[in-house]
Amino acid sequence: MSKKEETVKMPGSGHGARGAGRKKQPVNPATAKRLLGYFGKYKGTMVLIIFAILVSSFVSVVSSVFLQRLIDGYIMPLLQMAHPIFTPLIRALSILTVIYVIGALSSFCYNWLMVKVAQNILKEIRDEMFAKMQKLPIRFFDSNTHGDLMSHYTNDTDALRQMLGQSIPNIVAVAFTVITTLFAMLYLSVYLTGIVLLVLLLIMFLLGKVAGKSGTYFFQQQESLGALNGYVEEMVNGQKVVKVFCHEEKALNGFREKNEAWRENSTKAHGISSMMMPMMNAVGSVQYVILAIAGGMLAVLGVPNLTLLGFDTMSLGTITAFLIMARNFTNPIAQAAGQMNAVVMALAGATRIFALLDAEPEVDEGNVTLVNAKEEAGQLVETQEETNLWAWKQPKEDGSVVYTKLQGGVVFDKVDFRYVPDKPVLHDISLYAKPGQKIAFVGATGAGKTTITNLLNRFYDIDDGRIRYDGININKIKKADLRRSLGLVLQDVTLFTDTVMENIRYGKPDATDEDCILAAKRANADRFISLLPEGYQTVLEGDGSGLSQGQRQLLSIARAAVSNPPVMILDEATSSIDTRTEVLVQRGMDALMDGRTVFVIAHRLSTVQNSKAIMVMDHGRIIERGNHDELIDLHGIYYQLYTGGSELE
Repeated sequence: MSKKEETVKMPGSGHGARGAGRKKQPVNPATAKRLLGYFGKYKGTMVLIIFAILVSSFVSVVSSVFLQRLIDGYIMPLLQMAHPIFTPLIRALSILTVIYVIGALSSFCYNWLMVKVAQNILKEIRDEMFAKMQKLPIRFFDSNTHGDLMSHYTNDTDALRQMLGQSIPNIVAVAFTVITTLFAMLYLSVYLTGIVLLVLLLIMFLLGKVAGKSGTYFFQQQESLGALNGYVEEMVNGQKVVKVFCHEEKALNGFREKNEAWRENSTKAHGISSMMMPMMNAVGSVQYVILAIAGGMLAVLGVPNLTLLGFDTMSLGTITAFLIMARNFTNPIAQAAGQMNAVVMALAGATRIFALLDAEPEVDEGNVTLVNAKEEAGQLVETQEETNLWAWKQPKEDGSVVYTKLQGGVVFDKVDFRYVPDKPVLHDISLYAKPGQKIAFVGATGAGKTTITNLLNRFYDIDDGRIRYDGININKIKKADLRRSLGLVLQDVTLFTDTVMENIRYGKPDATDEDCILAAKRANADRFISLLPEGYQTVLEGDGSGLSQGQRQLLSIARAAVSNPPVMILDEATSSIDTRTEVLVQRGMDALMDGRTVFVIAHRLSTVQNSKAIMVMDHGRIIERGNHDELIDLHGIYYQLYTGGSELE
């Protein structure tokens, strides 16, 4: 049973994110409300932004109204003069220029401030996502592809950036412009305004139809993009395996399938949303023609023009100004419609981001902590100094505190465990390791060996039974303190983009350079490190791609050594090291394991012969136990493995 079968998934996780027959999931309306909550910290800035938008919208309307006065009050009289005087017209044009400059400055101001607010909000969201990831249990990362998780930091946040920095200010500006323009149009002509409002009802009906369909497809687009990223990330990491097994064509077919899913959803989403702008332009053009005809007829027939101030004459200036205002009324709505695809896509991305932020964090109800201690008058006393003597600090109900020396004794008592319901992985596991003993686990892949060490680290919690550490139930120990007392060396080594020294220090952040060098020497890593270009200050990149697998494993062992833990877990720690290097590593590990409780998982039986006890596992059960000699005399599975009568699979 693989950990990958754990079903703790986010929306869109895994390669089957699109999935045949997946139910279409529209954007949750509550997402928008939650997203707007991030603006609460920027109330002062938002007031300035709204004021600047209001000024910009007001300038747009005033300039249009001023045009009526410019035509009727300045240009038309000039046409009737024998000797035109242009001074009043020049003065009016100067005023109009100032109005336009104010509008341009206001527009620049609110756009610049909005970009600043948007970037601050995106930083806050990314910080929250990364902080939340540190609190999620291991099963979460076992159940979601790394590429899909990375998509939250790239594609989803980029969609938010476009909405917060561009779409929202544009939509707010549209709202103010539409309101102010509406009153200005009523000021010019109530009759013509009625025609515009009828057209607006048609526009809103069309927008509602289009936005409803595109929202579903934008969510599916973000899902399929996350699945595509996850697939690409796996193929990049496993490219060597792909080539070795001539899997290129099948890998390409898999990529094409997921790329096609993304293309299909993206085409539907953008195709439908892209219909809005042409529809708006077409409706706006028809409206323009209708208004020109209606206004001309009212002027020719001499029909009194009803305005907010009463009846007036329909003049050329009034018709010209109203046509410009009608454009200013419908064009912003068309622009807002064009922004709807960015808004819906951003809300789809935000839905995925909030799903990550709302994922169930790792629960830790332990109250037993690990502290530095020293002995005074035969009693353990807590101290802030580093004494290399550790103690478990257990609070009691009466307010007193009990200190128990950390020795490394571990007991599994009838432990049952399953990753998913109805599929048991471990059955009735009972074993003990006294302080300083070396316990080994052997068995075929999937027998449950690594699961035992996962349970000891509390990456997962058991279903039944008890695990005790120095007589304390481990679910009472704080997970951070529990894991701090355990040194873990895995078969798959993870190195970070940093110096060799810092990669070793990762096992103990407060370790000195001398501590790291001593740990490297104990792991027999010092020799090859000294041959690197900058020695311990050599910067590793690409997960240590410049090092051999054996060298990477030696650094992993040195990292565990520097933490100086009382309990060591070696999960196939020497499987990637050649036989010659294994001899050197084994010497360092023997020194590292001296006086410590050690759990060893190994395929090479030569590495476990000196174990105090060897557990032979099969399908989640311990079928044989004893030391090397006892198991050989038993002539069971271990004997068959040792003599070559059978092999581990």
